[in-house]
Amino acid sequence: MSDTTARSSVPRLRQVVLDTEDARVLAEFYRELLGLEYLPGDEPEARAEGDDPADWLVLTDGDGARVLAFQQVASLPAPTWPEGPRPQMMHLDFWVSTVDELREQHARAVALGARVLEDGTDDPEEAIVIFADPAGHPFCIFVPDE
Repeated sequence: MSDTTARSSVPRLRQVVLDTEDARVLAEFYRELLGLEYLPGDEPEARAEGDDPADWLVLTDGDGARVLAFQQVASLPAPTWPEGPRPQMMHLDFWVSTVDELREQHARAVALGARVLEDGTDDPEEAIVIFADPAGHPFCIFVPDE
C-alpha cells in the first residue's frame, strides 16, 4: 500500500479536545503558553457582551491547522495526579531544547496559571516539569535526550 493510499484509508487527527468548566480561560492559557491563535470567530472580541459563554473554542498554529479545542462541561473534577481516585486519562507533552529554556517556560507556565505537580528541572537523567493547567489537566514540559 502506498503512503498516499495509507493516508487516505485511515482516520486523521484533527485536534486534541480538552473538557473544561471554563473553555475561554483554558483556551487563553494554552494560546499564551504555546503561541497559538484562535480559529476565526472564536476570538474573545468576536462575541458580543452578554452572549452566552463560549462552549467550544479552537486554537490553531501559524498555518491555520487546528491544534487544541476546548469543550465547556458543567462539572469536571480535576485528576489526582499521579494516583488517586480520579487518575489522569491523558496528558500533553511539550518539549524545549535546553534546561535554560525549561526554566524560562516553567516561569511562564506558572505566571499564566499552571500549578507545578513535580519539578524535575535539575534531574540529570530527564529534565522535566509536570504541571496542572488551570482546569487541572496534567501536562509536561521536558528536554528530550535525543
